[in-house]
Amino acid sequence: MGYALGQGTGPLRGVKVVELAGIGPGPHACMLLADLGADVIRVDRPGGGSMDVGSHDVLTRGRPSVAIDLKHADGVRTVLDLVAGADALVEGLRPGTTERLGLGPEDCWEHNPRLVYGRMTGWGQDGPWAHAAGHDLNYVAVTGALHASGQDPARPHFPGNLIGDFGGGSTYLVIGVLAGLLEARTSGRGQVVDAAIVDGVASLNAMATTLAGLGLQPESRASGLLDGGTPYYDVYETADGRHVSVAALEPQFYAELLRRLDLVDEAPDRDDPAGQAALRTLLADTFRRRTQAEWAEVFDATDACVAPVLPLSEAVRHPHLAARGTYVTVDGLTQPAPAPRFSRTRATLGRPPATAGADSREALTAWGVRDVDARLASGAVVQA
Repeated sequence: MGYALGQGTGPLRGVKVVELAGIGPGPHACMLLADLGADVIRVDRPGGGSMDVGSHDVLTRGRPSVAIDLKHADGVRTVLDLVAGADALVEGLRPGTTERLGLGPEDCWEHNPRLVYGRMTGWGQDGPWAHAAGHDLNYVAVTGALHASGQDPARPHFPGNLIGDFGGGSTYLVIGVLAGLLEARTSGRGQVVDAAIVDGVASLNAMATTLAGLGLQPESRASGLLDGGTPYYDVYETADGRHVSVAALEPQFYAELLRRLDLVDEAPDRDDPAGQAALRTLLADTFRRRTQAEWAEVFDATDACVAPVLPLSEAVRHPHLAARGTYVTVDGLTQPAPAPRFSRTRATLGRPPATAGADSREALTAWGVRDVDARLASGAVVQA
């Protein structure tokens, strides 16, 4: 697939980003930027990383891959040449690593003082644990978010690495980079965006801190408004061993729930704490009378706030998501479509995921890097 600058169609068309390849939230952030139209060039290590799955990695879609040896002087010079024409750089290495390589913020600002320097880490750039290893589960645990997760009083449960890596991590990195780019347009100066997952998760959990301050968020699981502590905001098993989600919080939605379940005259007062256990038992027994598909038909497009709990293989085919094109299949690879959506500068999927170094020559040339063949010959740049 030929590569040229400015192929993006979204609102970030014309924004140039250098990505120093990492794993998880860093690539996801750059996927989002590329989805929104930014021209992102991904700098991979020759041969790829330990978790490189090449053309199947949706997180690497939308941008070309160049393989550069960052321990080679000409490799560092090549990245700095890219930085000179970029608007932002994103890296997810341990604090101090890019400085040791000669690619830290100060090094980059010598070549481009307007550069927004996005840093993606778990613990942040400073603090007692800044240089310690960690993963999503650790970051979510220490911020207080994990303790309240799940409905099992005996132990917390966690939804993969969604809350930390992608909720508190890549999402906040993108917000920070976009804010930095906006500010740089008026000030003419770049700055560091220190996107720490622990900071993002704490911010993401703001509603819980509000509820806790009001005394509505006990520190025991399944005891609050939104954690399964109320019978009308929970998950129930159906006759076929599957589940439905029930989130009928508001009175009018709860009334519709009871009407659809034919329980208007049978259900106890939901606001009476003494009747909570009986209400939960009633709802559980009722939902076990029909299959998930049957309940999905009963509640389809209603205000009862009931939806089936679907595995990903079925979610991609759900009628509502299919109608919106929430998931798309491109070159045989099913993946989420760009989000959010824009009325005028519509985002579209660009390049498919690429193996490390697949685009080294053409992408560097398109970015205006000179003497590409000489850098390939020296081993500083590798063409896969």
